[in-house]
Amino acid sequence: MKRAEQVTFGGSGLNRAAHLRGDAAALAAARAHPKAACLLLWRGKPLVQGERLDRLSLVPMTHPLVQSGPGGAADGPVLLGLAQDEAPLFAADISAWQPEGQDLSGLGNFVDPTEQQHPDLPASHVFAELRRIMSRLSPRDAELAASAKAVIGWHETHRFCARCGAQSEMVQAGWQRSCPTCGGQHFPRTDPVVIMLITHGDSVLMGRSPGWPEGMYSLLAGFVEPGETLEAAVRREVMEEAGVRVGQVDYLASQPWPFPASLMFGCAGKALSRDIRIDPVEIEDALWVGKGEMMQVFAGEHPNLLPARKGAIAHFLLQNWLADTLD
Repeated sequence: MKRAEQVTFGGSGLNRAAHLRGDAAALAAARAHPKAACLLLWRGKPLVQGERLDRLSLVPMTHPLVQSGPGGAADGPVLLGLAQDEAPLFAADISAWQPEGQDLSGLGNFVDPTEQQHPDLPASHVFAELRRIMSRLSPRDAELAASAKAVIGWHETHRFCARCGAQSEMVQAGWQRSCPTCGGQHFPRTDPVVIMLITHGDSVLMGRSPGWPEGMYSLLAGFVEPGETLEAAVRREVMEEAGVRVGQVDYLASQPWPFPASLMFGCAGKALSRDIRIDPVEIEDALWVGKGEMMQVFAGEHPNLLPARKGAIAHFLLQNWLADTLD
């Protein structure tokens, strides 16, 4: 797919500077670089600025919130890579900070409209949920935010060795954890997920999960199981969720999805029939939507259906399907 890397979180071409990760002297020099900057995250929410909250806010490595230690789940700043001017870019978790008198009602919800402002930062800089702002960010900011959220989230949930249970240590500038007790080496987890543009003639198969906002439908998706190809996962998931048999399957595009740490493989599949038999344990509903009707959905003119979330690969694939630009 020619437009594959135009998907949100893709196509930035970030220099991840892997050669610096295991070099203690080079890493120390990177942290001391006069232009080195750090992205702060609080409970997975990146620090952003701008009237539309469309820009990441990076603080210098000398900022007290970086220097005094983040106090979060990660052991220290994670090296994200190098900016175009070779300035090192880091990320740090300050989730131990407890906001006082601020709105926390949306934390953990599917949609979190709340923003939090740290007293040691400018009032115009706030922590905002990445799902909410992802489509506003530049490709570079989106890749930085996705990488930081995913790897810091991994540290938060993998502080102990999976082999012996001892507390592990962050090494390789945040891209590995090492167990001092048994020598086990652990790496950031990425879960492969297939998301499927299943068509039959001029219609696409859409599904709805319980708990989604009213009227919201999206493409079917599911985790790839061990020993399974992407094509087999597409056919299995569609059959399990909607009872629809799928024939030919083709790969289209991928998207890092840091909620918490997946890689979405966008695939196209040809349905062999329109018969739907949903599994209510898997999904709440499924239906076929024609191109004309989907155009209404994208225009916001459909009386019952909402479009897939902008910034998600489902929205990207459907948009290209409507425009006949899936090649």
